[in-house]
Amino acid sequence: MRNVRIFIICIFIASLVIAFSYGHITVEKKVFLNALFLFWLFSSLYSHLNIVVKKGNVNMDHGISYGLALALFAGPLGLFLFEFVQRFIVYAGRKIAGTADPDEFLHTFYNIGAFTLNNSIAFFLFTICYPYVEPVPFGFWLLIILLVIVVALLSDSFLILIFSFTGELKGLKDAIDFIKSRNVLDMGKTAFSNGLLFILLLEQKWEMIIALFLLNYLVSRSFINKSKSIKNKMERDKFEQMAYTDFLTNVHNRAFMDKKMSELDQTSEQIGIIVADIDTFKRINDTYNHAVGDQVIKHFASVLQSSISEEDCLFRSGGEEFTIFLRNKTYQECVQFVHGIREKVERTKVTAEYHANKITISYTASFGLFYFLTGQEMEIMKAYIQADQLLLHSKQLGRNKVSTKHAEGTLPSSVSYIPTN
Repeated sequence: MRNVRIFIICIFIASLVIAFSYGHITVEKKVFLNALFLFWLFSSLYSHLNIVVKKGNVNMDHGISYGLALALFAGPLGLFLFEFVQRFIVYAGRKIAGTADPDEFLHTFYNIGAFTLNNSIAFFLFTICYPYVEPVPFGFWLLIILLVIVVALLSDSFLILIFSFTGELKGLKDAIDFIKSRNVLDMGKTAFSNGLLFILLLEQKWEMIIALFLLNYLVSRSFINKSKSIKNKMERDKFEQMAYTDFLTNVHNRAFMDKKMSELDQTSEQIGIIVADIDTFKRINDTYNHAVGDQVIKHFASVLQSSISEEDCLFRSGGEEFTIFLRNKTYQECVQFVHGIREKVERTKVTAEYHANKITISYTASFGLFYFLTGQEMEIMKAYIQADQLLLHSKQLGRNKVSTKHAEGTLPSSVSYIPTN
């Protein structure tokens, strides 16, 4: 931290030397005081809209800065006086509110020095370059954009040095990534806002300056409110997803199945409900342990999940029991699907860790399929119970079996129940 303090003090002293060496404010005292008051007022108004990002032990405010316009208008000394007043008012406010960083006083000197130094350099560059770009179409704006880029690079260079001293940045790649993190659109907004402000300041159009400040404030506030709204929606969606997700298998849970049932009861579509259960699962837990049993459940869920289409739904409806809703398929397609998935489970093996050793486990599952039309006489919950009874029938047949039934009962009994060998 000693190197950081020395570096910050050097920046502050350099800005102080440049400001007072220049020796005068480039506009009349009354005009400067008017500008100083408006800049202070709206800078304070914007302070709560800044996006604060924690970098190491420092809170970095990412908000639009109007220091360039004031530097071009009033010169280095005028800018230094503004930054000094503004930054210490911010410091006092944070100390009173209890939101100040432990090194807030030091950071205040850095902000005064860095903003004054960077924008003073921009002032001198503008003074040198403007006579050459004035005849060029949009030359003024191109120069303003260039100055914003220069100020941004200088600011990033200072911060890279500080974070290098503190160990936050480890090498060239981190430094480049830090520079690339700047938002190009924000830099564009800074350039055009400062350029327009500078023109209005030269013409002393105070009403237009206030209107521009208010416009930027309203746009920024609208953006922040929309961002908060989007963030809140994302958080609500995340919590809803958590509420409807089984944490072991990462598939939908029974609560979401009940919700989906209510939705499907309002439709009229052909649904194939499959209830599947791992055979002799208790034996797996008793032979090994529950951790191995969990690996088998996860494997079973992944086999089922990889087999269904996007429009189908998979739920963990019990301990080792899963339910599938097959949508927009014929009865025969559902029958073929459930037989295919039974064979797939039988062919695959689970790799698990048991007593620090890798073991391979084979297992089977039994299935019940009930096919019906939603929104008719039968509610989907009753259809689910039918599928569960078919699963029980498969278990009674000796496990690793499939039992199916069509609600209309028009198919031959040999097709309605299909035990596998």
